[in-house]
Amino acid sequence: MERGSQFIGESGAFLDAVERASRAAMLNRPVLVIGERGTGKELIAERLHRLSSRWDGPLITLNCAALPETLIEAELFGHEAGAFTGATRARQGRFEEADGGTLFLDELATLSMGAQERLLRAVEYGEVTRIGSSRSIKVDVRIVAATNEHLPELVDKGRFRADLLDRLSFEVVTLPPLRAREGDVMVLADFFGRRMAAELDWDRWPGFGPMATEAMQRHDWPGNVRELRNVVERAVYRWDDFERPVDHIVFDPFESPWKPKPMTRSGGPAGAESPCDEVIDAALSDPGVRATMDQTLNFDAIDDLRGAVDAHEKRILQAALARHRYNQRQTAKALGLSYDQLRHCLKKHDLLG
Repeated sequence: MERGSQFIGESGAFLDAVERASRAAMLNRPVLVIGERGTGKELIAERLHRLSSRWDGPLITLNCAALPETLIEAELFGHEAGAFTGATRARQGRFEEADGGTLFLDELATLSMGAQERLLRAVEYGEVTRIGSSRSIKVDVRIVAATNEHLPELVDKGRFRADLLDRLSFEVVTLPPLRAREGDVMVLADFFGRRMAAELDWDRWPGFGPMATEAMQRHDWPGNVRELRNVVERAVYRWDDFERPVDHIVFDPFESPWKPKPMTRSGGPAGAESPCDEVIDAALSDPGVRATMDQTLNFDAIDDLRGAVDAHEKRILQAALARHRYNQRQTAKALGLSYDQLRHCLKKHDLLG
């Protein structure tokens, strides 16, 4: 997630979390932020800092999971020269760096029990002791901690200190996953799409087509807003005609377009709607289109309507290809499809040869 996107959202669950963080920011107390990966925990930490009386002090961040257990205490509390192998000079820890400001501890649940004990002392007494020293150093630091773990359960299992949890949870801000933020998917998608279009110097932002919109609304977004941003930016980047709405979404960037997939009865990939299916559905539901098809199909003699429509669709593709001298990009544009969508339909009807 990017700085500034914390205000993008209209769902009640999201606005409630932002409001709770805004209220907690005014008090100089620890705050615990709970949320799945990609929900924006670091952005809430920044909001807590910027709206507090410490806004002009430092905001120091430490990802507790990014360092081995042997180094995490040195990072938090600092060390003196010669305290351990490789410590050639004294160094401040994150607590000292954050003096007068806010210390954001991400992935809190990964701290060892020993580090938790020293963290508790720092929070309780406002002082730290560098490794290799016996001198206590006073610090004035507000703690904001974040995790995607259920800490009370870790306490029951003996993996997290109950007294530390009590001390850090003056207020708990729970960020909802994107799948629980009703209506926010397309609000965020439009924001990220516009921003990517501007980066690519597009003359205008055409928005998203119906297939892309439906695909994004159906997806459960395990990576939340971070995943949505990546998917949208990739879709806009790969789109080759900004005169038409972006209508092709790829959720897995490692998926090869040449990789064979299980096929459904209608010829599309298993578990997904084919762009060709959208054409078929339109043909079956639109009276005008169906009237046109009546001229070439005898519906009274058809037992398998979808199969007959498939055959008609194949003839449309063959005629369009011939009309444009088998130039697939021109054919796609004439049919109102993206190049990738046309290729998918051609593959479905065995017309790629």
